[in-house]
Amino acid sequence: MTVSRLRKIPGIGVDRVGDAADALCDPDILRLENLDTDLRPPAVALARTHEAIDDDAANSYLPFTGLRSLREAAAARVGHSAGVEYDAASECIVSAGGLAGILNVLLAIVEPGDEVVLTDPTYAGLINRVHLAGGVPKFARLRPGPDGWRLDLDSLTAAIGPRTKALLVMSPSMPSGYVPSPDEWQAIARHCENGGLWLVYDAAMERILFDGRSVVHPASFPGMRDRTITVGAVSKEYRMIGWRVGWIVGPQSIMNDVRLVSLSNVVCQVGIAMAGATAALTATDDGVAAAVAEWESRRNFLMDALSDLPVIRPHGGWSMLIDTRSLGIEPPEASGLLLDHGKIAATPMGGWGPGAERYLRFVFANEPVSRLQDIRERIRCAWRT
Repeated sequence: MTVSRLRKIPGIGVDRVGDAADALCDPDILRLENLDTDLRPPAVALARTHEAIDDDAANSYLPFTGLRSLREAAAARVGHSAGVEYDAASECIVSAGGLAGILNVLLAIVEPGDEVVLTDPTYAGLINRVHLAGGVPKFARLRPGPDGWRLDLDSLTAAIGPRTKALLVMSPSMPSGYVPSPDEWQAIARHCENGGLWLVYDAAMERILFDGRSVVHPASFPGMRDRTITVGAVSKEYRMIGWRVGWIVGPQSIMNDVRLVSLSNVVCQVGIAMAGATAALTATDDGVAAAVAEWESRRNFLMDALSDLPVIRPHGGWSMLIDTRSLGIEPPEASGLLLDHGKIAATPMGGWGPGAERYLRFVFANEPVSRLQDIRERIRCAWRT
């Protein structure tokens, strides 16, 4: 019998589509289902990782909360974004990837039955981790429009109740590419202040912003430094998915509890990966700007190529959503047709929020424009649209 904490977790779907694409062993398949990228990590990060493999000190459990140099770099990175200072010794912990950090934070702040408000759509892995922590997910709607997604502020207000413990917001959000406007961040901050709520900020893609947008960190708003817990990672911006290194930065008042969870959960981080992560965070040129320019060009190409289809424009991130239900095709069927007849792997958004069921996700981080040239014709062959 399935334990209760798993009964509302359907999975994420990406694994099933990815396995189906892998089984075909066809290099012509466009891999738009999974958040990988073909862009290389910073050269200095690769070099330091190679060195760490031969460094006996890196083959260790210690220090349990992460290398001091990495904690200093992560605290400085978050502090720079937020315009505030964090103490690396007491306000930063290294995690085994960003999502391990999210789960550790939720386990440190959520009592069974507490509610956590997320945007809808949002990454299924975030929803699942709320369930794993014993929490109850509630949702604030994102509304699609000609210029992308916007937060429904009335829906946000309605989602917050007496059992709400935290808001969990990712920016740019996955899978939609939604980025809160300054006014939307202000509304989020106001709810946190008025309700005494935590804001768990998933900053995994913070700098992957398009159309000239700038980073707005929620801890920069008055009163929010002591209510915001930032979780970041090297996976997306730094293109270092396999390193499994992230960080948690927040006020000292909660970080000892996060530390206790971290010690009781994964215990420690990937020792041979932390030197490379530190090198990426402190590099003179981390390659993020060039990578963002490339991802934006791919986004632009797809928006043009698919202009006659109901694709919602992402503000940033690695993916976009297409409303296949409005075309008369349910997303699971649309996904199957694309793989079978269009050689495109794409994930239906079941389990990614109540309003996500009508969407199919296209990831543009892993396929260059040269391989996307015939994507509209592939879709036409698969869907007859």
